[in-house]
Amino acid sequence: MIQIKNLNITYKIYKKEPGLVSSIKGIFKRKYEYVEALKCINLNIDKGEIVGLIGTNGAGKTTLLKSISGLLYPTSGEIFVNGFIPKERKNEFKKKISLVMGQRSQLIWDIAPIETFILNRDIYGINNDYFNNKLDELTKILDVGHCLQTPVRQLSLGERMKMELIAALIHDPKILYLDEPTIGLDLKSQMSLRNFIKDYASKNEVTIIITSHYMEDIVSLCDRVVMINSGTILFDGKLNDLYSFKSNYKYISVETEQEVIEEITDKIASYELIGNIYKIKTTEDNVNDIIIKLIGTNKIKNLEIINQPIEEIILGLLEEGDAKVND
Repeated sequence: MIQIKNLNITYKIYKKEPGLVSSIKGIFKRKYEYVEALKCINLNIDKGEIVGLIGTNGAGKTTLLKSISGLLYPTSGEIFVNGFIPKERKNEFKKKISLVMGQRSQLIWDIAPIETFILNRDIYGINNDYFNNKLDELTKILDVGHCLQTPVRQLSLGERMKMELIAALIHDPKILYLDEPTIGLDLKSQMSLRNFIKDYASKNEVTIIITSHYMEDIVSLCDRVVMINSGTILFDGKLNDLYSFKSNYKYISVETEQEVIEEITDKIASYELIGNIYKIKTTEDNVNDIIIKLIGTNKIKNLEIINQPIEEIILGLLEEGDAKVND
């Protein structure tokens, strides 16, 4: 479905000194800086997969989405999406994809969403009966039928994002790119959008690539994660595989006494007291020994073993990636 081979994208950035004199000099002679946004990216994504792109700001996630959408030309390398070369931007290709950016809108601010949907119908040459059926289906699922005639500026953020999704899906794309789709939304709206995206992808066999800084988006939606840092891929695999790939610690939550904790300090990395619960951080090798000692004291309640939070694992990988870049 999507094949990326040795993709490199380098930006040429004009570096301007402050002041009028520098501005005049810049007319005749400019200084440029070259920034490698993506470096030797190789990626294959199959039909129906939901893939999460994760990484820090400036890692290259949005650049990758734009390149496979045809909005950016590769400096070198090859991209094939459903048999098309994105940079050629053929109409047949554009009808197969859609891009939703949480911080950009394709809706027109001062008019009702229905006007944008009708415009998209005409742009994509959608049959009128199909358009009406599809619009009715999407508005019912997302529960926004009452918003169709309301100017976009008067909609809530959650309602606007639902309308953005309808605008993106009205032509029935088979590949959907989502860039921060839940940014700024409240918890209820986030959950509603996640459920919709997951159900829609399953029923319509849509391939989805999603970027998000909300790990719940990635955990809830994605079969696979691709971690990007400084333009390179650090990890590509199942989300659960991150634990075996990088996880170094476990957490033990237990209600006990301070003297019990002091007896096992040689086995733990750190601990903190939250209310009357101790949260112990330790390596996986020490978990069994600690549990045996805790149970042997007969002074514990509510014992629980917790995996290292996925955010900690990702942060550790990113820090390793930064260290390699700096070296």
